[in-house]
Amino acid sequence: MRKHTQIFMSLFSEASGLLKHFSHRKKKGRARATLLFFVFIVVVGVCVYSLWIDTSILGGSSFTVKEMRSADTPKQSRSTRRRPEIPLNCSAGNLTRTCPASFPATFQANEGNKIATSSPSSSSQCPEYFRWIHEDLKPWKDKGITREMVERAKRTAKFRLVIVNGRVYVEKYGDTIQTRDEITLWGILQLMRRYPGRLPDLELMFDCEDRPLVQKRYFTDPNAMAPPPLFRYCGDHWTLDIVFPDWSFWGWHEINIKPWESILKELKEGNEKTKWIDREPYAYWKGNPFVAPTRQDLMNCNVSEKQDWNARLYIQDWILESQKGFRKSSLADQCIHRYKIYIEGYAWSVSEKYILACDALTLMVRPRFYTFFSRGMLPMHHYWPIRDDDKCRSLKFAVEWNNNHTKQAEAIGKAASNFIQEEMKMDYVYDYMFHLLNEYAKLLRYRPNVPEHAMEICSETMACPATGRKKAFMMESMVKFPAETSPCTMPPPFNPQELQDYYKGKYDSINQVKRWEKRYWKSQNKKI
Repeated sequence: MRKHTQIFMSLFSEASGLLKHFSHRKKKGRARATLLFFVFIVVVGVCVYSLWIDTSILGGSSFTVKEMRSADTPKQSRSTRRRPEIPLNCSAGNLTRTCPASFPATFQANEGNKIATSSPSSSSQCPEYFRWIHEDLKPWKDKGITREMVERAKRTAKFRLVIVNGRVYVEKYGDTIQTRDEITLWGILQLMRRYPGRLPDLELMFDCEDRPLVQKRYFTDPNAMAPPPLFRYCGDHWTLDIVFPDWSFWGWHEINIKPWESILKELKEGNEKTKWIDREPYAYWKGNPFVAPTRQDLMNCNVSEKQDWNARLYIQDWILESQKGFRKSSLADQCIHRYKIYIEGYAWSVSEKYILACDALTLMVRPRFYTFFSRGMLPMHHYWPIRDDDKCRSLKFAVEWNNNHTKQAEAIGKAASNFIQEEMKMDYVYDYMFHLLNEYAKLLRYRPNVPEHAMEICSETMACPATGRKKAFMMESMVKFPAETSPCTMPPPFNPQELQDYYKGKYDSINQVKRWEKRYWKSQNKKI
């Protein structure tokens, strides 16, 4: 830039000399010289400006390049770059993969159970399904949680999690299916990176198996002992297990399912490839039917030479898929049917959220289990209910009815997809975890301490020694910056009337569909 300025000044000096030379001539010549001078200045200015732009784009002026990039960068991205990045020390000097002695000052945890308030308050209200946190913790609301209650949950727990002064300790009790426990702990560590210093001291037991175990019937008597607080991935109407987001939100590397943020993006792009009305007008399902009798029963609804129940069902062989590099397992590529079936396996199925995000109308075979978010979804608004005791006829009617009412069918499918994309994005998954753990910690009637056999864990102890797809998913899902705002604002608990209206609304919608089905099959029998 300095070089171009010197060139311009030199040319300007020469032009001034020419003007002085012509000033001694006649008045007419003086006017012509003045005109020539200004034309000359304009030409020179354009040339120098052009050179300046070329040099800036090629990197000759770092200041200008920075300004140009800044102008094209969204405000959120610029803000992100200004935030201090939380380090991950996997250097050669950290061969033992130990946790840092302390985080930098900006990430230092507060002492005891104090919650940091330095982050600006969030203006967003949490989604409605956050209200179920209050319901899940209601059994301990009056008397609180004692150390003895927590110890009783150890009988089936796979690990004990303890947070003291912002540091995390784990005591493991047994192996889990694949690496559920590890990835669940990884998710909790990322929550602490997102909201550093804002989780209180706490202690909990976590069971990574499928089915809930804390039976409600044993604790209905007012004189009975309080139930043990036990965390897991799903619950049902007959149990009191505390529901927590499952491990797959941070990726399921064993079957090549990416972390949730990446999957959401791919599903959204997959939805845009084919308009709903142009999709295959059948009910689609692909999975492992051998994990539960209800799924084996579903396979009887597949199309055959004798009967077409409007269902297209496929067996997923995960062993074969892993050998072929999961080339035919892309979730986004399966959004090509108008209708997708959700059916539970041994318990709830991780596939639920992926199916609901596909823009297809979800045909939900009556579920027994619920996840942390599924209680926020309603029949005939987010999905179409399917009978579990008469699947084939129920599926046949659902496809027939909705193919004749395509606008309504498409709207229900889109409502579910919007729910997953907007109210189930990763920000809210972390906020749900944050509020659940904070509300749980408020109920503890003792001060947690580090167990004798517990080991400290952090992102370094988990990510640094990891390899392959597991490490790739960890790095992809790792929280690199603390949140700029506080978590969303928790909604209040349900009052008794609201809960009654909720269950009545679900019951009425399901029974309405049953009445439609009954009339349909009655009319079909008359035709025969």
